Amino acid sequence: MATVVPPPSKRVKRERAEIARQQQDVDSTIPDGTVRVRFVDQATGESGNIPVLTVPLSQASTKNLEILLNELKEQGDDRIPYRFFPDGATEALGDREDLYHALVKPGKVSAESEVVLQYAPQAVFRVKAVSRCAAAISGHGDNILAVQFSPLDSSRMASGSGDKTVRIWDCDTGTPAYTMKGHSRWVLAVSYSPDGAVLASGGYDNEVRIWDPTTGKQIGSPLKGHTNFITSLCWEPYHLQEEGRPRVASSSKDSTVRVWDAVGGRIDFALSGHKGSVTCVKWGGTGLIYTSSHDKTIKVWNASTGTLLHTLSGHAHWVNHLALSTDFVLRTSYHDHTRKVPASPEEKLAKAKSRFEKAATINGEIVERLATASEDCTLFLWTPLSSTKPVTRMTGHQKQINQVCFSPDGALLASAAWDNHVKLWSARDGKFLFTLRAHVGPVYMASFSADSRLLASCSKDTTLKVWDMRTGKLKEDLPGHKDQVFALDWSPDGERVGSGGADKQVRIWRN
Repeated sequence: MATVVPPPSKRVKRERAEIARQQQDVDSTIPDGTVRVRFVDQATGESGNIPVLTVPLSQASTKNLEILLNELKEQGDDRIPYRFFPDGATEALGDREDLYHALVKPGKVSAESEVVLQYAPQAVFRVKAVSRCAAAISGHGDNILAVQFSPLDSSRMASGSGDKTVRIWDCDTGTPAYTMKGHSRWVLAVSYSPDGAVLASGGYDNEVRIWDPTTGKQIGSPLKGHTNFITSLCWEPYHLQEEGRPRVASSSKDSTVRVWDAVGGRIDFALSGHKGSVTCVKWGGTGLIYTSSHDKTIKVWNASTGTLLHTLSGHAHWVNHLALSTDFVLRTSYHDHTRKVPASPEEKLAKAKSRFEKAATINGEIVERLATASEDCTLFLWTPLSSTKPVTRMTGHQKQINQVCFSPDGALLASAAWDNHVKLWSARDGKFLFTLRAHVGPVYMASFSADSRLLASCSKDTTLKVWDMRTGKLKEDLPGHKDQVFALDWSPDGERVGSGGADKQVRIWRN
């Protein structure tokens, strides 16, 4: 009878786990030798005061390089996870890769030469890919055209439909919470205020309505003034609001944008200057309003005076959509992954402001980047605070582009188009990274997870797809809808994805 080795004791297991956590085991297949590594910040392209280091090949794993970089940046106590991009590569090194097997052995670099590693911080928390439909909720009587989660958490989601109603869903139980009636035609846009206290909706009846999402009751009378249907809604950033006076901007096919006092129920001012339908409005964290239009231009307005500052031109056809690099922090204001809500209004304001400034600061300056998507199959990247000339023009899509969005960390840009593809770009310089191919119909929307590691997309082909941002590969295929999927949102806390479309069902997806 063979002798059975006794299982390791708890103490041995604990010691082994601690060694594995601190440092990956040395791979015995890696030869002796060293490699010179230069760390370069991907955002600035500079090394700063980090020296060029000689690292043993056997120790040059991604995890060990991360520990090393944190020590060099004197943040060993509060470690930040990093992604490493070998110079010129679009794909980051995998979590379990090392420099020998990834670069030296395939002959991409020699052990004698200097390896330049661009590093980019990742979110401290990790969002799991949604993989199953947790609820398919019926209730709407027509196409679902807009969905949005509350910034508070993923337990509440609003949807707007062709059945003239706005509904709020309880995502914990998969049941309808409120049905809000009042619109006389299709509801095309719904938008939660950054603190989650009020909800705005607009649609084909030319009116904007303000609702209390906790009771399902309408606040005040409808906001009338537009002479054609509402195309999009955007709230004033929380850190810019006057206390008790949140404002919302609505864009319309009547070529104007109107800014409303949501609680007072009055118009503040109208922005007129576009010569065609205004397709999208975004309210930036520096007090500027950005609008895109069928007149091929993007206009930048001062939100306090209502005056036109710049007209950005370059597109050869209608501009369909806008995205700001700070969209995620402006949408969530003082709500972050810690789920700790500040106690006083002053603390809420300070937290919302500091989150915006942290997200927008590059090299000590506030930089709010703007991406625009057009029917001319191209995207432009702008920095409107410093220049009216585009940073770059991004080409590659074969058909018109529906939507564009920045990742929450401001590093990536995704564009969804009628050519069945989602394309991924670097948000810093507009460099093309990946084409995400799997949809067999036009892609209507894409939405990033809160940690920027995943992207969900919805399409005319009735499916949702979840993609891995490090490799550009398909992570999850989510069939279930019985008709095309128009609307999609990934909750700010990363827990759920909500979708809706022509099958009149809201679906909630979880991991």
